Amino acid sequence: MRILVVEDDARVASFIRRGLREQNYAVDVAGDGEHALFLAQTEEYDLIILDWVLPKRTGLEVLRTLRADRVAVPILILTAKDQLQDKVDGLDAGADDYLTKPFRFHELLARVRALLRRRGDLLQTVLRVADLELDTLRHKVHRKGKPCALSSREFSLLEFLMRHANELVTRTMLAEHVWERDFDPMSNVIDVHVARLRQKIEDAPPTLLQTIHGRGYMLHAPEAAKASSPSTPAAPRHGRRPSRRAPAAARRSVR
Repeated sequence: MRILVVEDDARVASFIRRGLREQNYAVDVAGDGEHALFLAQTEEYDLIILDWVLPKRTGLEVLRTLRADRVAVPILILTAKDQLQDKVDGLDAGADDYLTKPFRFHELLARVRALLRRRGDLLQTVLRVADLELDTLRHKVHRKGKPCALSSREFSLLEFLMRHANELVTRTMLAEHVWERDFDPMSNVIDVHVARLRQKIEDAPPTLLQTIHGRGYMLHAPEAAKASSPSTPAAPRHGRRPSRRAPAAARRSVR
């Protein structure tokens, strides 16, 4: 998941970015309202954490502009403005949540998770594809019941692939949702991480992670083998079980 943090205090921005990245989120940071607006309108984010008091454009102006442009990304206002009317103005302008400073990071994380869960494609916190399981809250991955030790980037990569299981996932999609904005799309970093991920989760059949050459990747759950094939003729029966019904003559004699 990719998050935009809009915060003009470099120390606060660094603190939030570090904490979110430890939770396997890809994070971009904007230090003023104009830069934030540019990124939000040109990049694709799953969530925006927006300060109110910013240089060049206020957070409220950014929020109103994005909603006027029908940018529907969830937005959480994180600000020192703690008056009731401020909260009302922010929520009425289109914010999905409002948290005041000072704040506890665990609460911020909980609110981030709640906003992401409101999206229809992110309701599940435990993802399963065949015998592969990923727990987004505990940050655990298991294949056939055995734990898989993944780096933060590999975890984010696998989560995105599992949320789009049986769908083609292009390198562009991965760059937009798993990597930050400063990622070099001409490098082979995505291929390297996919290869490492495959080594860690594909130590036993069936193969789940497929490369669609020239297009991208697909995490595919193979269909379970059918118990029997309809085209296979039934084996001949060499004997028949005796009928439980009495012969016709015997039945007629019974009153």
